[in-house]
Amino acid sequence: MDRRRIGIVGARGYVGAELLALVSDHPGLELAFVCSRERAGQRLADHVPGYTGELRYVAPDPDAVAEAAADVVVLALPNGMAAPYVAALDARALRTVAIDLSADYRFDDAWFYGLPELNRARAEGQTRISNPGCYATAMQLAIAPLRAMLAQPAQCFGVSGWSGAGTTPSDRNDPDKLRDNLMPYALVGHVHEREVTRHLGHPVEFMPHVAPHFRGITMTVNLHLRMKMTIDEVLAAYRAMYADEPLIGLCDEAPWVSRIAGRHGAEIGGFTLSPDRRRLVLVATLDNLLKGAATQAMQNLNLALGLPELMGIPA
Repeated sequence: MDRRRIGIVGARGYVGAELLALVSDHPGLELAFVCSRERAGQRLADHVPGYTGELRYVAPDPDAVAEAAADVVVLALPNGMAAPYVAALDARALRTVAIDLSADYRFDDAWFYGLPELNRARAEGQTRISNPGCYATAMQLAIAPLRAMLAQPAQCFGVSGWSGAGTTPSDRNDPDKLRDNLMPYALVGHVHEREVTRHLGHPVEFMPHVAPHFRGITMTVNLHLRMKMTIDEVLAAYRAMYADEPLIGLCDEAPWVSRIAGRHGAEIGGFTLSPDRRRLVLVATLDNLLKGAATQAMQNLNLALGLPELMGIPA
Protein backbone atom coordinates (compact mmCIF):
# COMPACT_ATOMS: atom_id res chain seq x y z
CA MET A 1 0.00 0.00 0.00
CA ASP A 2 1.23 3.50 -0.86
CA ARG A 3 1.41 5.42 2.37
CA ARG A 4 -0.23 8.85 2.61
CA ARG A 5 1.73 11.61 4.31
CA ILE A 6 0.17 13.24 7.37
CA GLY A 7 1.18 16.25 9.42
CA ILE A 8 -0.09 17.11 12.90
CA VAL A 9 -0.15 20.66 14.22
CA GLY A 10 -0.51 20.87 18.00
CA ALA A 11 0.96 17.49 18.79
CA ARG A 12 1.97 18.14 22.40
CA GLY A 13 -1.59 18.18 23.73
CA TYR A 14 -3.48 15.15 24.99
CA VAL A 15 -5.37 14.64 21.73
CA GLY A 16 -2.23 15.17 19.65
CA ALA A 17 -0.49 12.44 21.62
CA GLU A 18 -3.38 10.03 20.96
CA LEU A 19 -3.27 10.88 17.25
CA LEU A 20 0.45 10.22 17.09
CA ALA A 21 -0.08 6.79 18.61
CA LEU A 22 -2.79 5.95 16.06
CA VAL A 23 -0.77 7.22 13.11
CA SER A 24 2.30 5.28 14.22
CA ASP A 25 0.33 2.03 13.95
CA HIS A 26 -1.57 2.92 10.76
CA PRO A 27 -0.46 0.81 7.75
CA GLY A 28 -1.52 3.45 5.24
CA LEU A 29 -0.02 6.59 6.81
CA GLU A 30 3.41 8.02 7.49
CA LEU A 31 4.29 11.14 9.42
CA ALA A 32 5.39 14.08 7.27
CA PHE A 33 5.85 16.55 10.14
CA VAL A 34 4.76 17.13 13.72
CA CYS A 35 4.45 20.66 15.09
CA SER A 36 4.90 21.69 18.69
CA ARG A 37 6.26 25.04 19.79
CA GLU A 38 7.35 23.71 23.20
CA ARG A 39 9.10 20.61 21.78
CA ALA A 40 10.60 22.05 18.60
CA GLY A 41 13.89 20.28 17.85
CA GLN A 42 13.20 17.31 20.13
CA ARG A 43 12.97 13.75 18.79
CA LEU A 44 9.52 12.18 18.53
CA ALA A 45 11.02 8.89 19.65
CA ASP A 46 11.70 10.45 23.05
CA HIS A 47 8.00 11.21 23.55
CA VAL A 48 5.95 8.74 21.47
CA PRO A 49 6.04 5.12 22.68
CA GLY A 50 6.68 2.72 19.84
CA TYR A 51 7.87 5.36 17.37
CA THR A 52 11.35 4.48 16.07
CA GLY A 53 11.86 7.05 13.29
CA GLU A 54 14.17 10.04 13.23
CA LEU A 55 11.50 12.73 12.87
CA ARG A 56 11.78 15.75 15.16
CA TYR A 57 9.17 18.21 16.30
CA VAL A 58 9.15 21.51 14.40
CA ALA A 59 7.80 24.89 15.39
CA PRO A 60 4.32 25.52 13.97
CA ASP A 61 4.30 27.84 10.94
CA PRO A 62 1.32 28.08 8.56
CA ASP A 63 3.38 28.59 5.40
CA ALA A 64 5.74 25.74 6.23
CA VAL A 65 2.78 23.45 6.90
CA ALA A 66 1.27 24.27 3.51
CA GLU A 67 4.59 23.93 1.68
CA ALA A 68 5.10 20.45 3.13
CA ALA A 69 2.32 19.31 0.77
CA ALA A 70 1.15 16.52 3.05
CA ASP A 71 -1.88 14.48 2.04
CA VAL A 72 -3.53 15.21 5.39
CA VAL A 73 -3.04 17.96 7.96
CA VAL A 74 -4.70 17.56 11.35
CA LEU A 75 -5.09 20.78 13.33
CA ALA A 76 -5.15 19.77 17.01
CA LEU A 77 -5.14 23.33 18.28
CA PRO A 78 -7.18 25.32 20.81
CA ASN A 79 -10.23 27.22 19.53
CA GLY A 80 -9.44 30.28 17.46
CA MET A 81 -6.04 29.20 16.12
CA ALA A 82 -6.80 27.19 12.96
CA ALA A 83 -7.51 30.00 10.49
CA PRO A 84 -3.89 30.89 9.49
CA TYR A 85 -3.15 27.26 8.60
CA VAL A 86 -6.36 26.88 6.61
CA ALA A 87 -5.65 30.16 4.79
CA ALA A 88 -2.16 28.98 3.87
CA LEU A 89 -3.54 25.71 2.46
CA ASP A 90 -6.31 27.53 0.58
CA ALA A 91 -3.86 30.05 -0.89
CA ARG A 92 -1.96 27.22 -2.57
CA ALA A 93 -5.17 25.56 -3.81
CA LEU A 94 -3.92 22.27 -2.42
CA ARG A 95 -6.04 19.12 -2.26
CA THR A 96 -4.64 18.46 1.18
CA VAL A 97 -7.28 17.07 3.53
CA ALA A 98 -7.50 19.41 6.52
CA ILE A 99 -9.16 18.08 9.68
CA ASP A 100 -9.80 20.68 12.36
CA LEU A 101 -10.36 19.38 15.88
CA SER A 102 -11.37 22.76 17.33
CA ALA A 103 -14.79 24.44 17.18
CA ASP A 104 -13.60 26.96 14.57
CA TYR A 105 -15.38 25.45 11.56
CA ARG A 106 -18.24 23.48 13.10
CA PHE A 107 -20.65 26.26 12.14
CA ASP A 108 -19.23 26.80 8.64
CA ASP A 109 -21.34 25.28 5.84
CA ALA A 110 -18.26 25.11 3.60
CA TRP A 111 -16.80 22.47 5.92
CA PHE A 112 -17.94 18.87 6.22
CA TYR A 113 -19.04 18.02 9.76
CA GLY A 114 -17.62 14.56 10.31
CA LEU A 115 -19.65 12.37 12.64
CA PRO A 116 -19.31 9.10 10.69
CA GLU A 117 -22.10 7.14 12.35
CA LEU A 118 -24.57 9.80 11.24
CA ASN A 119 -23.18 11.13 7.94
CA ARG A 120 -20.42 8.89 6.55
CA ALA A 121 -22.22 8.64 3.18
CA ARG A 122 -20.91 12.12 2.28
CA ALA A 123 -17.41 11.74 3.74
CA GLU A 124 -15.35 10.34 0.87
CA GLY A 125 -13.42 12.99 -1.03
CA GLN A 126 -13.98 15.76 1.51
CA THR A 127 -10.97 18.05 1.96
CA ARG A 128 -12.18 20.36 4.74
CA ILE A 129 -13.47 18.39 7.71
CA SER A 130 -14.59 19.71 11.07
CA ASN A 131 -14.29 17.10 13.80
CA PRO A 132 -17.25 17.18 16.24
CA GLY A 133 -16.70 18.10 19.87
CA CYS A 134 -16.42 15.34 22.46
CA TYR A 135 -19.54 16.30 24.42
CA ALA A 136 -21.34 16.96 21.13
CA THR A 137 -20.50 13.47 19.87
CA ALA A 138 -21.91 11.85 23.01
CA MET A 139 -25.11 13.93 22.85
CA GLN A 140 -25.78 13.28 19.17
CA LEU A 141 -25.16 9.55 19.37
CA ALA A 142 -27.50 9.35 22.36
CA ILE A 143 -30.30 11.39 20.80
CA ALA A 144 -30.19 10.60 17.06
CA PRO A 145 -32.21 7.34 17.02
CA LEU A 146 -35.23 9.13 18.55
CA ARG A 147 -34.69 12.55 17.00
CA ALA A 148 -38.03 12.39 15.12
CA MET A 149 -39.91 11.45 18.29
CA LEU A 150 -38.89 14.44 20.42
CA ALA A 151 -41.50 16.89 21.68
CA GLN A 152 -39.24 19.30 23.60
CA PRO A 153 -35.58 20.29 23.83
CA ALA A 154 -33.34 17.43 24.97
CA GLN A 155 -31.72 18.00 28.37
CA CYS A 156 -28.16 16.73 28.67
CA PHE A 157 -26.13 16.57 31.88
CA GLY A 158 -22.50 15.98 30.95
CA VAL A 159 -19.51 15.12 33.12
CA SER A 160 -15.99 15.01 31.65
CA GLY A 161 -12.60 14.06 32.94
CA TRP A 162 -10.25 17.00 33.32
CA SER A 163 -8.21 16.17 30.21
CA GLY A 164 -11.10 17.76 28.28
CA ALA A 165 -9.91 21.16 29.52
CA GLY A 166 -6.59 20.76 27.68
CA THR A 167 -3.06 21.33 28.92
CA THR A 168 -3.22 25.09 29.59
CA PRO A 169 -3.51 25.39 33.38
CA SER A 170 -6.96 26.33 34.71
CA ASP A 171 -9.34 25.46 37.52
CA ARG A 172 -10.95 22.86 35.22
CA ASN A 173 -7.77 20.80 34.86
CA ASP A 174 -6.30 21.28 38.32
CA PRO A 175 -6.46 17.85 40.03
CA ASP A 176 -6.08 19.42 43.48
CA LYS A 177 -9.08 21.72 43.03
CA LEU A 178 -11.15 18.94 41.48
CA ARG A 179 -10.39 16.34 44.16
CA ASP A 180 -13.67 15.20 45.80
CA ASN A 181 -15.47 17.78 43.68
CA LEU A 182 -17.69 18.23 40.65
CA MET A 183 -17.19 21.57 38.90
CA PRO A 184 -20.07 23.02 36.82
CA TYR A 185 -19.31 25.61 34.14
CA ALA A 186 -20.86 27.34 31.09
CA LEU A 187 -24.31 26.13 32.12
CA VAL A 188 -26.11 28.06 29.37
CA GLY A 189 -24.95 28.56 25.78
CA HIS A 190 -21.94 26.21 25.82
CA VAL A 191 -20.46 25.87 22.32
CA HIS A 192 -21.39 22.17 22.23
CA GLU A 193 -25.00 23.06 23.05
CA ARG A 194 -25.10 25.27 19.97
CA GLU A 195 -23.20 22.70 17.92
CA VAL A 196 -25.65 19.88 18.62
CA THR A 197 -28.67 22.10 18.14
CA ARG A 198 -27.34 23.06 14.70
CA HIS A 199 -26.26 19.66 13.41
CA LEU A 200 -28.97 17.52 14.97
CA GLY A 201 -31.65 20.00 13.93
CA HIS A 202 -33.27 19.92 17.37
CA PRO A 203 -32.66 22.12 20.42
CA VAL A 204 -30.65 20.76 23.32
CA GLU A 205 -30.05 22.18 26.77
CA PHE A 206 -26.60 21.19 27.96
CA MET A 207 -25.09 21.43 31.44
CA PRO A 208 -21.35 20.53 31.48
CA HIS A 209 -19.30 19.56 34.53
CA VAL A 210 -15.70 18.49 35.18
CA ALA A 211 -14.88 15.61 37.53
CA PRO A 212 -11.61 14.48 39.18
CA HIS A 213 -10.93 11.60 36.78
CA PHE A 214 -8.54 12.19 33.85
CA ARG A 215 -10.45 10.94 30.81
CA GLY A 216 -13.95 9.90 29.76
CA ILE A 217 -17.39 11.48 29.45
CA THR A 218 -20.68 10.46 31.05
CA MET A 219 -23.72 12.01 29.36
CA THR A 220 -27.14 11.60 31.00
CA VAL A 221 -29.85 12.55 28.50
CA ASN A 222 -33.50 13.36 29.27
CA LEU A 223 -35.87 13.07 26.29
CA HIS A 224 -39.54 14.13 26.20
CA LEU A 225 -41.40 12.07 23.58
CA ARG A 226 -44.23 13.11 21.25
CA MET A 227 -46.13 9.91 22.02
CA LYS A 228 -46.01 6.98 24.38
CA MET A 229 -43.39 4.35 23.64
CA THR A 230 -42.59 0.96 25.09
CA ILE A 231 -39.08 0.02 26.11
CA ASP A 232 -39.06 -2.55 23.29
CA GLU A 233 -39.82 0.21 20.76
CA VAL A 234 -37.06 2.37 22.21
CA LEU A 235 -34.51 -0.43 22.05
CA ALA A 236 -35.59 -1.33 18.51
CA ALA A 237 -34.86 2.23 17.36
CA TYR A 238 -31.34 2.18 18.82
CA ARG A 239 -30.59 -1.30 17.54
CA ALA A 240 -31.79 -0.37 14.05
CA MET A 241 -29.45 2.63 13.90
CA TYR A 242 -26.38 1.09 15.53
CA ALA A 243 -26.60 -2.65 14.76
CA ASP A 244 -23.79 -2.41 12.18
CA GLU A 245 -21.69 0.17 14.02
CA PRO A 246 -18.60 -1.53 15.50
CA LEU A 247 -17.71 1.49 17.64
CA ILE A 248 -21.16 1.83 19.25
CA GLY A 249 -22.15 -0.60 21.99
CA LEU A 250 -25.64 -0.84 23.49
CA CYS A 251 -26.03 -2.14 27.03
CA ASP A 252 -28.89 -2.76 29.44
CA GLU A 253 -27.42 -1.00 32.45
CA ALA A 254 -26.15 2.57 32.47
CA PRO A 255 -22.52 2.40 31.28
CA TRP A 256 -19.66 3.38 33.58
CA VAL A 257 -17.10 5.92 32.47
CA SER A 258 -14.25 3.85 33.94
CA ARG A 259 -15.10 1.08 31.47
CA ILE A 260 -14.82 3.33 28.39
CA ALA A 261 -11.50 5.00 29.30
CA GLY A 262 -8.84 4.11 26.74
CA ARG A 263 -11.35 2.54 24.36
CA HIS A 264 -12.19 3.80 20.88
CA GLY A 265 -15.98 3.55 20.85
CA ALA A 266 -19.03 4.71 22.79
CA GLU A 267 -21.53 2.90 24.97
CA ILE A 268 -25.22 3.78 25.31
CA GLY A 269 -27.52 2.21 27.89
CA GLY A 270 -29.59 2.56 31.03
CA PHE A 271 -32.75 3.12 28.96
CA THR A 272 -35.49 4.08 31.45
CA LEU A 273 -39.05 5.21 30.71
CA SER A 274 -41.23 7.25 33.05
CA PRO A 275 -44.53 5.70 34.23
CA ASP A 276 -46.48 7.63 31.57
CA ARG A 277 -44.03 6.36 28.87
CA ARG A 278 -43.56 9.88 27.49
CA ARG A 279 -40.12 10.53 28.98
CA LEU A 280 -36.93 8.56 28.35
CA VAL A 281 -33.66 8.84 30.26
CA LEU A 282 -30.49 7.18 28.97
CA VAL A 283 -26.73 7.39 29.46
CA ALA A 284 -23.88 7.55 26.94
CA THR A 285 -20.17 7.25 27.68
CA LEU A 286 -17.09 7.74 25.52
CA ASP A 287 -13.42 8.62 25.90
CA ASN A 288 -13.17 12.35 25.18
CA LEU A 289 -9.62 11.95 23.80
CA LEU A 290 -10.48 9.02 21.51
CA LYS A 291 -14.02 8.71 20.10
CA GLY A 292 -14.49 12.31 21.22
CA ALA A 293 -11.44 13.46 19.22
CA ALA A 294 -8.51 11.36 17.90
CA THR A 295 -10.37 8.17 16.96
CA GLN A 296 -13.06 10.17 15.21
CA ALA A 297 -10.42 12.15 13.34
CA MET A 298 -8.92 8.85 12.18
CA GLN A 299 -12.34 7.65 11.00
CA ASN A 300 -12.79 10.90 9.09
CA LEU A 301 -9.39 10.90 7.40
CA ASN A 302 -9.75 7.25 6.41
CA LEU A 303 -13.14 7.95 4.83
CA ALA A 304 -11.88 11.10 3.08
CA LEU A 305 -8.94 9.18 1.58
CA GLY A 306 -11.09 6.23 0.51
CA LEU A 307 -9.48 3.88 3.03
CA PRO A 308 -11.37 1.44 5.28
CA GLU A 309 -12.95 3.55 8.00
CA LEU A 310 -11.45 1.65 10.92
CA MET A 311 -7.95 1.19 9.50
CA GLY A 312 -5.40 1.95 12.18
CA ILE A 313 -8.00 1.89 14.97
CA PRO A 314 -7.42 -1.01 17.39
CA ALA A 315 -10.37 -3.37 17.78
